[in-house]
Amino acid sequence: MSGLVRVRLADGIFQIEIARPEKKNALTAAMYQTMADALASAEADPAVRVILISGAGGNFTAGNDLADFLATPPMDESAPVFRFIKGFANLQKPFVAAVEGVAIGVGTTMLLHCDLVYAGSGARFALPFANLGLTPEAASSLLLPLRAGHAKAAEMLMLGEVFPAQTALDVGIVNAVLPDGQVLNHALDRCRKLTTQPAASLRLTKQLMKRAQDALIRETMNVEAGVFRQRLVSPEAKEAFAAFFEKRKPDFSSFN
Repeated sequence: MSGLVRVRLADGIFQIEIARPEKKNALTAAMYQTMADALASAEADPAVRVILISGAGGNFTAGNDLADFLATPPMDESAPVFRFIKGFANLQKPFVAAVEGVAIGVGTTMLLHCDLVYAGSGARFALPFANLGLTPEAASSLLLPLRAGHAKAAEMLMLGEVFPAQTALDVGIVNAVLPDGQVLNHALDRCRKLTTQPAASLRLTKQLMKRAQDALIRETMNVEAGVFRQRLVSPEAKEAFAAFFEKRKPDFSSFN
């Protein structure tokens, strides 16, 4: 999958680029597997000082490729998507994201685990899990209320509506909003700064910042994954997916 997920190590910066621009970088199981392996490799490589993730073609990621997702649903913890989520949640090294265009589903939830996130002014975010008859992932049911407060997190997770970069900045999902086209260069500049810092100090600082919530994040992720797998076979999810492929509005009125 090297053509759809590109990795590069230069001067201590390990770059992961999601490169499926014709599909707005929608993610398949094979792409999740490649990214999970890339994160594990970067975490173990002493030459890597910081990890940077971005998307090609003006978008970060549209989230799951639904056709592939339904063909290979994640039914246990060994599924590539869960390996990827655990991979970025457990990183000890600095994790930075450069976000332009759409950041849907996991494209937003992974940002809650990044240390630095920079977004373009035209970036758009969404957490459409409930819209699809599903539930949150990657400890977002814990982390988003902590960042945004319950009311705003409920709006994002229950209504699943698209929200702009300024809102992501206001609630603490991103560090800064920059003009579109300047995001990656700015993120690389911040990564270069991180490579000049003492590596052990950065790892320990990150560990200390996460220490109070680390066990709760892991527990939440495990609970979320179990509920998510149950919801995949629910009547609501089946209706949502059918409506998506049939290009119609789903009808949940008969479900309780």
